[in-house]
Amino acid sequence: MNRNNYDLFCYKVHQLTGLNLALYKDRQMKRRLNAFMYTLEVNNYLELGRKLEQDKAALDKFCKFVTINVTEFFRGSEQFKTLQEKILPQLIRPGVTFKAWSAGCSDGSEPYSLVMILEEMGLTNYQIHATDLNSDMLAKAKVGVYAKSALEKVPDALVAKYFVKASDKAYQFDSTKARNVKFYQQDLLKDPYKKCFDLIICRNVVIYFTEEAKDLVFMKMAKSLRKGGILFVGGTESILAAEALGLKTELPFFYRKDTIN
Repeated sequence: MNRNNYDLFCYKVHQLTGLNLALYKDRQMKRRLNAFMYTLEVNNYLELGRKLEQDKAALDKFCKFVTINVTEFFRGSEQFKTLQEKILPQLIRPGVTFKAWSAGCSDGSEPYSLVMILEEMGLTNYQIHATDLNSDMLAKAKVGVYAKSALEKVPDALVAKYFVKASDKAYQFDSTKARNVKFYQQDLLKDPYKKCFDLIICRNVVIYFTEEAKDLVFMKMAKSLRKGGILFVGGTESILAAEALGLKTELPFFYRKDTIN
């Protein structure tokens, strides 16, 4: 497809939604768009742009389609074990509210996994901010109902303690524990970031971003950490210029904000 047509499409999307597709890797985005165009029965970027401009339902569907929502409870169990045993004991400060941010929280599995870890460590004084671009996923996360199959990696003891059976095939996360999680919509590429987090979890969220966009996101997250705070990234990600951001590798996938800078 014509490169100029793709650039025009990106411009149109930015006008309509504020999403800057230029900050996403071309090859991966085009592959996903080809699949999306097939579902709408349009043949090229120009047709797709016109469709999105004229059909609000198609535009809403597009906005939800371009976001990534692959998640599960305790995804990457070894990393979560490291978080619980080696990272959190260093971050939790007596008498100080622990403040964490789950960026790209999808259906809530990640922030609720963190809730279970913190509660099992005996911590009750904590706040978790959970953000995502996809409003449908946020709505699902707030309700906190999951199919029984989604809890396969959650130990039975934790299922019994933190979930209420909603039906024969579904469980709901305990609403009394969910009160410590604040869900809200956020575009990591343009919206402001809150500050002074002890822990930021951003795992497999930026994999489709350009290198420049990744650097921007990690730079802003580094500024959002308190000194000594930790940024926890995904297994397919690394921060090559960590020191330039004031971060130091604590352990694989964990970066500490340098207390000197």
